[in-house]
Amino acid sequence: MNLAVIGAGVIGMSCAWRAAAVAGLAVTVIDPAPASGASWVAGGMLAPVTEAWPGEEELLDIGVASVDRWPEFAAALAEAGGRDAGLRTDGTVVAATGSGDRDELEQLATYLGTLGRPVERLTGRELRKVEPALGPEVRGGLCVPDDLAVDNRQLLDALRAACEKNGVRFVERAARRVHDDGSRVTGVRTDGEDVPAEAVLISAGAWSAALHPLLDGLVRPVKGEILRLAHRRSAVPPPRRTVRALVDGRPVYAVPRDGGGLVIGATQYETGFDTEVTVGGVRDLLRDAERVLPGISEFALVESAAGLRPGSVDNLPLIGRLGPDGLLVATGHGRNGMLLAPVTADAVLALLHDEPLPGPAAAADPVRFTAVATARR
Repeated sequence: MNLAVIGAGVIGMSCAWRAAAVAGLAVTVIDPAPASGASWVAGGMLAPVTEAWPGEEELLDIGVASVDRWPEFAAALAEAGGRDAGLRTDGTVVAATGSGDRDELEQLATYLGTLGRPVERLTGRELRKVEPALGPEVRGGLCVPDDLAVDNRQLLDALRAACEKNGVRFVERAARRVHDDGSRVTGVRTDGEDVPAEAVLISAGAWSAALHPLLDGLVRPVKGEILRLAHRRSAVPPPRRTVRALVDGRPVYAVPRDGGGLVIGATQYETGFDTEVTVGGVRDLLRDAERVLPGISEFALVESAAGLRPGSVDNLPLIGRLGPDGLLVATGHGRNGMLLAPVTADAVLALLHDEPLPGPAAAADPVRFTAVATARR
């Protein structure tokens, strides 16, 4: 079988690598700029527990299943492509500043406890013993050792290498639409070369909705800005763990990188396909991050960037069959693209073998939307 994958971000390349390496398919990946977009800008948190929210229990279940798969996934990826995937297993701390922030984290801890997922509550002093980089404004928080992180750019390099070593072909053109003969897909129309295929996987992130009518209105761009900092010799050491925080109700995170780097983020805007970094976004990120990690004032600011996360209607991704035979979709992962890469690749492999979606991934089946849309026509 020939498989065309539209999108060369973390989801598209994860699925392409596994389809070629495990299923033995002839795979072509279509993307005008592989390893760019939201995957290039991501913070790299693998944090299902600290991202948990009441009413999103299915997303939590998928996330926990996927973070449990990450060590095996990273090891297999390094073996397949010869490059380390950048997994960090130091864990996560969640910090709160004012009393309102502490109350919100207490509610999160209580909620997780009702789901059988307890976390460790710590005072500000106890948190600073765990992570000395935290400043005096931190009044308390949580320790979550099983929420991990990955260097997104190292991961993308590893995925590209694994794809190429398993014979995946890259077509660096923009996909315009999926071709079908009314009952089954036949390929993908691009800006230049048309790519014939017996199966097509749409994993084009925020741009997925334009590739098939059944995705219209189900995936939208959600802008996020990040800053990349570099440790300078005169500065205090950076945190070893991922630090998530609430500062007067505003979320901010800092994700360590090898060599003393930090990725700062958490802005989120509904502004369409705007990828310009704003002065206000940079100001807000630095202001809140410095209140939690005051030592970063001596770090170097080396990059600011914005990406477009693929948001879905209900915050669950869309993973499953769509429309004509042979058309699959894996998109709408929102903030969780890095986290959900292993479970998404497993699910797509199951679909390619005509098997049902496995385990918690069944909740991501786009039939929850498309069945309704079809019935209304």
